[in-house]
Amino acid sequence: MENRAPILGIIGGLGPMATAHFLELTVQMTLAGSDQEHLEAIIFDRPSTPDRTAYILDRRRPSPLPQLQQSARQLEALGATCLAIPCITAHYFLPSLTQSVSIPVVNALEQTARLLQKRGVHTAGILGTSGTIQSGLLQDVLGASHIRCVVPDDARQQGIMSVIYDEVKAGRPPSLDKVAAAAAFLRSQGAECNLLACTELSLLKKDYSLGAGILDILEVLAQACVLHCGKPLRPEYQNLITG
Repeated sequence: MENRAPILGIIGGLGPMATAHFLELTVQMTLAGSDQEHLEAIIFDRPSTPDRTAYILDRRRPSPLPQLQQSARQLEALGATCLAIPCITAHYFLPSLTQSVSIPVVNALEQTARLLQKRGVHTAGILGTSGTIQSGLLQDVLGASHIRCVVPDDARQQGIMSVIYDEVKAGRPPSLDKVAAAAAFLRSQGAECNLLACTELSLLKKDYSLGAGILDILEVLAQACVLHCGKPLRPEYQNLITG
């Protein structure tokens, strides 16, 4: 069988700015001295994909799975040798998605568990959508690595959802105090590290300081994709937990 050069297929548009930031991260993380030394990628930016959280919380809503599967198949047909989804909530659909293609899908949640385990983290806080939290996505994956998860209470979770949907996705200034309040609550519950488990929250980290002890799962995914495609990492991206 002929060995093909790695090509990353990105199932994008979930949301669009997060997809753009993810590609930017892969470029920033790669130790490259020229254009030709960066990884190759194909992006299918499909913001029309139904909302993931809306479906997880109410199965009467349109499922995003058919469009996710179609995007995956088209990327494979175009030559992608592996896939990534820069949307944490969309990882809920990964078991069905992986069955629709013959190429691997880089799993951001499993990569996060490995990183936390390597760093000796025993309790992690989750900052993400209500869909991610209620699905138990991270709790199951991290729990399998003996990492306990803590989540915001209802009031603080509503604040996080407002930041994600009413502000970041809508292009409005974010209420950083709501994120800080949820993060402080998680630390009070024993979190040694707080996870940015929504790519809209990753956009906040890009533009604002969110303090120490933060791990951005989008950065974990970008790091894993760079390595999966056989590219070296810049030294400053070896440790992703903020100090």
